[in-house]
Amino acid sequence: MTGTMRAAVYHGAHDIRIENMPVPVPRDGEALVAVRRNGICGTDATEWAKGPTMVPLAKRHPASGHMGPMIPGHEFVGEVVDVRGTTAVRAGQAVASGAGVWCGACDRCAQGRTNVCRHYYTLGLNAHGGLAEYVAVPAHTLRAVPDGLPLDHAGMAQPLAVGLHAARRAGVRDGDRVIVIGAGAIGTFVLAGLTHLHTAEVTVIDLPGPKLARALELGATRTLSAREDVVAAVLEATSGQGADVVIEASGAPGQYANALAMVAAGGCLLAVGLPKEKPAMDMFALALREITLDSTVAHVCDQDLEPALDILAAGPLGPLLLDDVIPLEHLVEGGLARLVGGSVDGKILVDPSA
Repeated sequence: MTGTMRAAVYHGAHDIRIENMPVPVPRDGEALVAVRRNGICGTDATEWAKGPTMVPLAKRHPASGHMGPMIPGHEFVGEVVDVRGTTAVRAGQAVASGAGVWCGACDRCAQGRTNVCRHYYTLGLNAHGGLAEYVAVPAHTLRAVPDGLPLDHAGMAQPLAVGLHAARRAGVRDGDRVIVIGAGAIGTFVLAGLTHLHTAEVTVIDLPGPKLARALELGATRTLSAREDVVAAVLEATSGQGADVVIEASGAPGQYANALAMVAAGGCLLAVGLPKEKPAMDMFALALREITLDSTVAHVCDQDLEPALDILAAGPLGPLLLDDVIPLEHLVEGGLARLVGGSVDGKILVDPSA
């Protein structure tokens, strides 16, 4: 396929332009995907508002080889229109992309930890992504969209896979008392992962409003208002012991200190939210109570992306979390600026074909 396409091109902070770009030519092992939906997230908004941080504008990325203005978008679904040198997908197939690309040959890949591959890169952050009419994608990052799953919901598969991976990393066991701090998009995806994997007592903390109501609909046992003394409330509910697992998914100021204060001795604190400033951590309390401090990044495509699609096909998550579907031309004012301004509780998807 030849010709040009419309694409959002990132040139720097507050500088994304809708431009005509050549339709990419897939290489061996790649598929050309006509993008139907691309979700945007806090990472996209931060790159637009304050970047470049991860986008290789001035220095060549060591794994992808990309340098210079780039098409963002790492949460996309679409239709395969061309395939080169692989039978992993076929033309006409609806697919979701994991966006993270791994080599399959390093020690981390051999351990099954493809999300921390020695040569890992992400489409839309380190190489051209899905905020365009077409994108060339390594075929091994693609998974088929289940029949009957609307694209408006399938477009959330990649971030849900991230939440599912975080839920696995938390080490939750059936019957555990779990706290999730933050009921925004990523906290909701973590909650969905937890309720899919385990039978646990999950308390979700956020400001009062629709996000907490949504958490209850998605299986949270209870919610707490962030306006109250949440540490005291958790300790009271657990007879002073604290929670077995606390997952910080907000990145809000002071929440990592709260998380440490409400986790039980011998418990786990999982870092998901990315705070704007480096949080202070009471290492004395961490060490003497033998708290496991762990973290999570991205997802393992082979383990998480297909189950994420199945969760979206089987449950209410998609309709509850969808905020809006906007055309490419409204990306900044209808999407990124709203995310930066904190006026989005769910997911905004972009339709580059509109």
